Amino acid sequence: MNTIQVKIEGRLYDVDASLSILEAARSVGYSIPSLCYWNGGHNSLASCRVCLVEVASAQGSRLVASCVYPVAWVGADKGFEIKISSPKAIEARRTSVELLLSNHSKDCQTCVKNGNCELLNVAKITGAKDNRFPGEKSKATYDDCAPGIVRDTSKCILCGRCVERCKEAQGIGILGFEARGFETFVGPAANRSFATSPCIQCGQCVNVCPTGALSEKREIDLVDEAFRQGKYVIVQTAPAVRAALAEEFGNKIGTVNATGRMVAALHRLGFYRVFDTNFGADLTIMEEATELLHRMKGEGVLPQITSCSPGWINFAEYFYPEILPHVSTCKSPHEMEGAIIKSYFAKTHNIDPKDIFVVSVMPCTAKKGEAKRPQNAANGGLPDVDAVLTTRELALMIKRSGILFNELPEEEFDQDLLGEYSGAGVIFGVTGGVMEAALRTAYHALTGKEYGPIDFKEVRGLESIKEASLDIDGTIVKVAVASGMKDAKKLLDEVKAGTSPYAFIEIMGCPGGCINGGGQPFVKPTLQPEEGANVLKEYRQKRANILYTIDEKMTLRQSHNNKDIIALYENFLGSPCSELAEELLHTSYVSNREKFPNLK
Repeated sequence: MNTIQVKIEGRLYDVDASLSILEAARSVGYSIPSLCYWNGGHNSLASCRVCLVEVASAQGSRLVASCVYPVAWVGADKGFEIKISSPKAIEARRTSVELLLSNHSKDCQTCVKNGNCELLNVAKITGAKDNRFPGEKSKATYDDCAPGIVRDTSKCILCGRCVERCKEAQGIGILGFEARGFETFVGPAANRSFATSPCIQCGQCVNVCPTGALSEKREIDLVDEAFRQGKYVIVQTAPAVRAALAEEFGNKIGTVNATGRMVAALHRLGFYRVFDTNFGADLTIMEEATELLHRMKGEGVLPQITSCSPGWINFAEYFYPEILPHVSTCKSPHEMEGAIIKSYFAKTHNIDPKDIFVVSVMPCTAKKGEAKRPQNAANGGLPDVDAVLTTRELALMIKRSGILFNELPEEEFDQDLLGEYSGAGVIFGVTGGVMEAALRTAYHALTGKEYGPIDFKEVRGLESIKEASLDIDGTIVKVAVASGMKDAKKLLDEVKAGTSPYAFIEIMGCPGGCINGGGQPFVKPTLQPEEGANVLKEYRQKRANILYTIDEKMTLRQSHNNKDIIALYENFLGSPCSELAEELLHTSYVSNREKFPNLK
């Protein structure tokens, strides 16, 4: 590391010369407030001016945006000093925040970001006054037409985080700055709705929004109404939810496996049954691995690409319709489980499927749209899943019910036909997890033997693209894993060109997989120095470690050994990819999806 000596607040420090002033200050114990800064500065446009500091020398002083100003330019050997708490710097930051507040909708009590609002936090830190600059506000747009995301520009502070995040994570650039001056706003081209733009609904923009300008489209009211109507309200929870839910109740990232307390809370909320989507993940592996084996025998095109991520499916339909024949026809785990609840479970319990209301708790905003796809309605036109709640929405339901989450006992998922699950199902929440789970079962199907060691670590890790080869009795099967559409394009271009060397490709819409989904707890970009400079880079791995630890501790670690899955096929479905399995567990895609439909 190349270091440089700088003077901050009158003291000399040796810091990494590659850092910005803001990052250098944090590395030695100073927390400069900021709003547009995110993800190590990669997404910072220096637009909010909340991080202004004074850089002084014998020749005078000036204010600079510390989030983008290189510390290497203000070395102590050049006679510079960085002043964070000088009257000039303090007043400048306060004024910046007051200007933002002057054009901001301040319905804090009802705002979805209440308790997590970064604007309110920096207002407190800087001592900003609410009405210092009264006057006209910019014209606002409220867009709640899309299934997963709501946009309210009256709360937008033009920080540009969402703009940069969409480009950085997905390579799409749906959002941008529109108009000029006082009329400037952030939105899709021509201020279209998310519903009429090629937005994949991943929610990565929501995760980085510092205010309530972007949020998930909440469906708690749908669940409340189902309870009021006396429905059999059945809930299922995705694996990634348990890796992050505890964060909503004050626990540090990666320190608590929330499974037991989550189940206890759901029981107390009054759900008729509390199931684990890991059962659906095991079922997905049985279907997907069988489909892969059929394709390897010439019954379909290779490579086969996974279909568990609805954000990725949206992307494929919009931007790569040519490769849809390569995409597995398997529904995602929660949709499969919903279809089984409304068929096998309903029949066994003598319940009319119309009286069942299935709720999925997911780490993902795109799942909300997936549940509304007409292709995912296997039982008499009834949706497989009736409502999707994000991890954040579940936390809100628990809090409003007065449940003391951290004091709950550990409870088990209901063991009623759909209760057992494997470690393979658990790791679905991490990039590479679907691939590893599928390989464990595909290897067994091809050889009659269990793959050993069980862990297929070649596909683990948070790199955007991973490649590996598996030797199955002398046959080399090449596989690849990608998360985030920006980097997945490399693999997709190879498939499109017919040059892909792989038999199987896993793609997840969100970088890192579901642990980093658009419905997961917010990660604060402004960290206290003692928490460590690398926390933002490590939080995904910390959540992933929880899921890998659960898998490692389980006795049952392969989907094909799940007794409840075996019983489901013996008593109901017949076999993987049978006619009934195809009807209930498989879906289809739209190859002519318009990116910008004509508005009339």
